[in-house]
Amino acid sequence: MDVAAMSPAELRALFRRNEWVRPTSGLARGFVQANLVVLKKDLAFDFLLFCMRNPKPCPVLDVTEPGSPVPRMAAPAADLRTDLPKYRIYRRGELVEETTDIRSHWAEDLVAFLLGCSFTFEQALLANGIPVRHIEENCNVPMYRTSIPCVPAGRFKGPMVVSMRPIPEKQVVRAVQVTSRFPAVHGAPVQIGNPEAIGIRDLSRPDFGDPVTIREGEVPVFWACGVTPQAVAMEVKPDLMITHAPGHMFITDLRDERFGVL
Repeated sequence: MDVAAMSPAELRALFRRNEWVRPTSGLARGFVQANLVVLKKDLAFDFLLFCMRNPKPCPVLDVTEPGSPVPRMAAPAADLRTDLPKYRIYRRGELVEETTDIRSHWAEDLVAFLLGCSFTFEQALLANGIPVRHIEENCNVPMYRTSIPCVPAGRFKGPMVVSMRPIPEKQVVRAVQVTSRFPAVHGAPVQIGNPEAIGIRDLSRPDFGDPVTIREGEVPVFWACGVTPQAVAMEVKPDLMITHAPGHMFITDLRDERFGVL
């Protein structure tokens, strides 16, 4: 299968049939990928306010009607219960299950949020000759909990999570310029070259995803990450939170250029 050439709808059908249960980096080039957060309606306003106060890690792309699994703005023919490669189920802050289908967990009081994902700007990095190591090594992007506190909102508080990509030192400025054009999908980096400054002690041991090779002459560059709500769930412990499995994103029908700043 030439999955890189498939349309978003074709890829979502592939996920629905459980024929691709892997990270989605590099797929559907030209289309926006999104993080998923599903919460009960009584927490939805607090979480929306949390996103508004923390737009770097949690840029909102779409919010569903209570009880509806259809993201009407991002992909009106999709079903968020089946159309991601893999999901995580958190209960009272504990990860209790990973699954490829959340229909059995769905209820009429659930609201789904789609948040921008940094996978979206990776094609722009590649187009500028900037390597993306986890694509080269066919693995998931490394992600780390940091010491950067998010701005609290209602019940929601916790640390920012970041994704890391090693960038050749001579290309760091260009990587910042390229990703700054995409503020709706995390935008510019939050830290460059000093993981200890944001509480990361060991780059070889990410909290989410996989470690990648950092070569001589490369600098670790960190972007805010939409896995932040999963770290927040561990702090806040809502009765139920459903998310994407890290790196296993929802692929929207929205074009990248709609969210790029020229």
